[in-house]
Amino acid sequence: MRRERETGFTLIELMIVVAIIAIIAAIAIPSLLGARKSGNEASAIASCRTLATVSEQYKTRFQSYANSLASLSATGYIDEVLGSGSKSGYTFTYAGATDTWTVAADAETFGTTGDRGFFIDSTGVIRFADLASATSASAPID
Repeated sequence: MRRERETGFTLIELMIVVAIIAIIAAIAIPSLLGARKSGNEASAIASCRTLATVSEQYKTRFQSYANSLASLSATGYIDEVLGSGSKSGYTFTYAGATDTWTVAADAETFGTTGDRGFFIDSTGVIRFADLASATSASAPID
């Protein structure tokens, strides 16, 4: 009697496939995490620009700057996500008064959700600091 060969994978073949997948993942994952941080930072910069624009629009309409992100959100100048103070791995802190305003955008976890903190005020210049909160004395973005 002839013995028929089984048509399954052996344990060694499966282990080789798993090892190849692990090597590919080890190469790809750091690049993907870096791309995510870059995307979060780009979103934070865009949100700072948005807040600069809407703050000036708010002042034109109400003769003073908004005192919080909630005020900007309640009047429809920004969406609820940015109005909550947290977006794309960054936390936004807005402070406004009659004739000035500031925004600080800090990564929720420096090194994980972003590598830079951002700051913008009524001058409209976006400033940054590496792995720390930015201030009005920080270097401007090119």
